[in-house]
Amino acid sequence: MKLILLSGGSGKRLWPLSNEIRSKQFLKIVKNSGGENESMVQRVYRQMLEAKLNADITIATSATQVESIKSQLGNKVSVVVEPERRNTFPAIALSASYLFYEKNCSPNETVIVLPVDPYVGGNYFEKIHELDKAVQNGEGDIVLMGVEPTYPSEKYGYIIPEKNDGDIIRVAEFKEKPDAKTAAEFIEKGGLWNCGVFAFKLSYIMGIVSSMINCSCFRDVEAQYRKLEKTSFDYAVVEKADSVAAISYSGEWKDLGTWNTLTEVMDSQPIGDVRMSDDCENTHIINELDIPVVVMGAKNMVIAASHDGILVADKEQSSYIKRHVEDMDRRPMYEERGYGEYKVLDMAVNEDGIKSLTKRKTIKAGSSIEYQRHQNRAEIWAVISGKCIITINDRAHEALTGDTFSIGEGMLHGLKAVTDTEIIEIQVGRELIADGTEICEDHHSELLMRKS
Repeated sequence: MKLILLSGGSGKRLWPLSNEIRSKQFLKIVKNSGGENESMVQRVYRQMLEAKLNADITIATSATQVESIKSQLGNKVSVVVEPERRNTFPAIALSASYLFYEKNCSPNETVIVLPVDPYVGGNYFEKIHELDKAVQNGEGDIVLMGVEPTYPSEKYGYIIPEKNDGDIIRVAEFKEKPDAKTAAEFIEKGGLWNCGVFAFKLSYIMGIVSSMINCSCFRDVEAQYRKLEKTSFDYAVVEKADSVAAISYSGEWKDLGTWNTLTEVMDSQPIGDVRMSDDCENTHIINELDIPVVVMGAKNMVIAASHDGILVADKEQSSYIKRHVEDMDRRPMYEERGYGEYKVLDMAVNEDGIKSLTKRKTIKAGSSIEYQRHQNRAEIWAVISGKCIITINDRAHEALTGDTFSIGEGMLHGLKAVTDTEIIEIQVGRELIADGTEICEDHHSELLMRKS
């Protein structure tokens, strides 16, 4: 059995904490049993380990989210990077091809696809074994997991059963997001919420991939990714399958896709430097800034402040935030990276066209900023805390708080944190883009080994 977790999202519905890079699954605002904040991807991964699924896990994601995944999960899972965002069908096809060609998985292997961000109870993952059994017993080309509805929701698609064969449900059809009255009728018929969990044999999906593109290796699939239909897995595969079965799940399940639903599972206490008056009611406040937020007399509100912006909204109205922010074309001001994180402190363009970008970077002990050079910008690094080794043009320098380094265009430079380290990085140039960057990390590793 192999598991594929789908990690996507544009980050608009939970603005300003989420963005294209830090989508909702990476926000650390849900507490675990120990009272510590964890993200949804960390929660789901932990629950999978606790369920002892004993299966390889592969995460399908875009290039912009790889660093966030590495930062939060380390290198514990395989990551398949989509060449471009093209919806769930191409992402699943690419991941299945990776399992088949790169991991040499048997065509008879069960593959189970799950979203990376549902808020669920532990028994949700116990159902994974039932899905595997149903696939191997040939109950359907595709076997789904459906959630037993708790109310006639207009937000979810519905799986309409044809009949029940014990624990296995034969699926008659699918209905997308109905009105409340129709949803109630679906529930009367035994309809289930479609929660985006699919199970199938690897050979079934690879047959579909091979019918669309000529491929003999994973690189072939990557190179022809644009030829895969840009649509959902439901439309491209599930609705065209000859036989579809489902099993039901009756435990806790929430799609935390909006501020309104997310605050339902958040601790009532504010996060960050927040002062609230005693007459605030049903109000959640998250402050990621280094300045205080004071809230008085707020009722049924969500207030979120980050380096990307500030949201002040009625909880019910917060569900409609996407229409107000989808045309924002501003670079993310905060990002998690494999080495730690950074925050953008300032951006400016001088009259002569020279641009500057100032970041505060936090590098975890033992982690590194890659050895690289830029053809289009110079940089200044100032160590503001910690101890690290900064290498410039193959010369290593032990750096402590207060040390400053000037790095010209085309100069190789990298950093290895000995202790947790913070630096201020100032980029200066006519173009502050990554296209002119050359990575030489293998060479850096050799230099550091010789120094040690």
